[in-house]
Amino acid sequence: MKTRNLPILLAIITLIAASLACSFTELSLTNGRTAFDGDGKQLTSIFAPTDAIYVVADLANAPVGTVVASKWFAVSVEGEAPNTLIDEADIVIEEEGFSGTVHFFFPAGSDWAVGTYAVELYLNGALVQTVTYSIQ
Repeated sequence: MKTRNLPILLAIITLIAASLACSFTELSLTNGRTAFDGDGKQLTSIFAPTDAIYVVADLANAPVGTVVASKWFAVSVEGEAPNTLIDEADIVIEEEGFSGTVHFFFPAGSDWAVGTYAVELYLNGALVQTVTYSIQ
């Protein structure tokens, strides 16, 4: 009786191991956030007009050629039409299996107008997340 259970147990262990291996190889872009730094350690969603503004996200299991893109919008800013596209940028991954932090930024001294802004984050052309921040 015990020898019949052993193949079933081995099959279950194999399925669990295969499932875990697949979950570790899935491409993902998560945890989009705004910060004062490129590592995303000094989190904030409120900036002064002359602050550097970083949008940071965690990229996992990216093959060579993966494209992470950002589109920056002035959502509600005096003197701008609502949802005006300000800028866009791409990062193309050149390291196989890259996992780590990616960031987009505007340097200090950019002199932002007071208002509400949004940054859309894309992974290989698909919108993944929208991050908002304000200038006060």
